[in-house]
Amino acid sequence: MSISDSEQKLMELIWENEPMKSGALVILAAEKLGWKKSTVYTVVKKLSVKGIIKNENAVISSLRDREDVIGEKSERIISKSYGSLPMFLTAFLSREKLTKAEAEELKRLIDEYTED
Repeated sequence: MSISDSEQKLMELIWENEPMKSGALVILAAEKLGWKKSTVYTVVKKLSVKGIIKNENAVISSLRDREDVIGEKSERIISKSYGSLPMFLTAFLSREKLTKAEAEELKRLIDEYTED
C-alpha cells in the first residue's frame, strides 16, 4: 500500500491526535499544514479507501500503526531507488561517516534482526 508525502503529513496529525472529529482535523491541518477543508477531506477519503484510516460518524482514527506504514514506505523507496538495503547503506556511507555509537547501534540492530 503506497502512501504519498501529503497523505503521510495528514497521517502524522491523525496518529498524534486520534481519535478526532473530522472538523478538528480540518482546523489542525489548516494551522499546521496550511491546508483547506477540501484538501483535508480529499486526503481523508484517499486514506480511507486505502484502509489506513476509518471515518465513522465524522470521527477519524487510524487502522494501521505508524511504524508499519512508514516502514513499508521506506522499504519501497529503498527498493526503487537503490535496489537493496546494502546498496542503500553503501551509497549513504560513501557520503556520511557514522559515529562509533551509531555504528554500534547498527551492529546491534543487525544482530537482533538477522535470521538464524
